[in-house]
Amino acid sequence: MSKKILVVDDSALMRRVLCDIINSDERFEVVAKAADGLEALELLGKNQYDAVVLDINMPKMNGIELLRELKKRKIPARVMIASTDSHEGAKVTLDALELGALDFIHKPTSAVECREGIFRTNMLDILGAVASSRLPVAETEEKALENRQTLARVMDIARKSSAKSIPGSKVVAIASSTGGPRALQSIIPKLPAELNAPVLIVQHMPKGFTASLAERFNGISPMNVKEAKEGDELQAGTVYIAMGGMHMNVVTSAAGRHTIHYSDEPSREGVKPCANYMYESLCNSRYDRVFCVVLTGMGADGTEGIKTLSKSKKIHVISQDQATCTVYGMPKSIYAAGLSNQVVPLEQIAQEIILNVGIV
Repeated sequence: MSKKILVVDDSALMRRVLCDIINSDERFEVVAKAADGLEALELLGKNQYDAVVLDINMPKMNGIELLRELKKRKIPARVMIASTDSHEGAKVTLDALELGALDFIHKPTSAVECREGIFRTNMLDILGAVASSRLPVAETEEKALENRQTLARVMDIARKSSAKSIPGSKVVAIASSTGGPRALQSIIPKLPAELNAPVLIVQHMPKGFTASLAERFNGISPMNVKEAKEGDELQAGTVYIAMGGMHMNVVTSAAGRHTIHYSDEPSREGVKPCANYMYESLCNSRYDRVFCVVLTGMGADGTEGIKTLSKSKKIHVISQDQATCTVYGMPKSIYAAGLSNQVVPLEQIAQEIILNVGIV
C-alpha cells in the first residue's frame, strides 16, 4: 500500500511539481495539499499521513510556526522540510529539526531544476526514510525527571570511582543520520566537561550545516563542541563534529598525537561524511579503547568501519534500540552483524558513555 503524503507549499506551481515527483514513485501517493500552515494544521488535526513535505516561507502560518503548533497541540507528524530557505547553514533548518522535523532537502527556486534527476532522487530517498520512520513521541515530564535523576546518580558514581578505575586512553566515536540531530541533543548536553575522552561525531549533513549544529550544541553543553577543523588535536572534554561534505579521519603521529585530517573521496554508503572512514582511521591510533555509538539513521554506515576496527582495537559498541530510533537502519545493521555490546534506549546512552569512559 502506498504511503499517504501531505504536501504543504504556498506556490501552486511548486505544489504541482512536488506532487508529480512524489506520485511518480509507486511507494507514495499525495492524498492532500495545503497552501499554508493554517490549512495544514486543520488537515493534520483531522487526518493522519505517513509523511508531510513542508515548505518554510508561507503566508498566514509558516513552516516553523506550524511545527511549534503541532508540538503545542501534541499532534504527531513525520515531517520533512523541502524549502528554498533551507540553504547552506540556514538557522531555520536547525530550528525545524529541533521542533520535530526529521530531515530536510534544499528546494531549488526553479521548478525546472526541481524536476531534474539529482533533486528528484534525493527527495524520494529522504521521503522514503521519513515516511517509514517511527512516529515521534513527546517525552513526558515524569519521564524527563526520571532521566535527569538517573543521570545525576550516574555522575555521582563516576565521580566516586576515579578515571583510573577505567584504565588506558579512550575515545568516543558516534555515527548518526536521519533523526540524528535530535538524538544527539539528547546525548551531548548530558556529557560532563570532565569526560575522560574526546568525542568524535559523524552526522550525515551537507556542508555548512555542521558548523551551525556545533555552535548550537556548544551553547547548551558542558563540553566544548566544535566543527572539527583540519589539524585539530584531539583533547578530552571536547566534541568534534565532522564537517559536512568531507570525510573525517584521525591521523596519529609517531609521538602519539591524534589530529583531524579530512579527505575528499567520493561519497561512500551514499553519504559524505561517512562514519566508516572515521572508524577505520582509528585502527592506527594510540587509543587503548574505542567506544563506538551508532544512532538512528537509514542505511548501514558504520558497520564496515567498526568491523574493521574490531580486528585491531579493543572496542565497545553501543547501538540505539529500535523503539527510540527515528529510522532503525544503521543500528540494525550493527546489531545484525553481531557487533553490538549493548543495545540501549536513546535516553540512556549518555549515562552509558559516562560509565564506560569515566570522568577526571
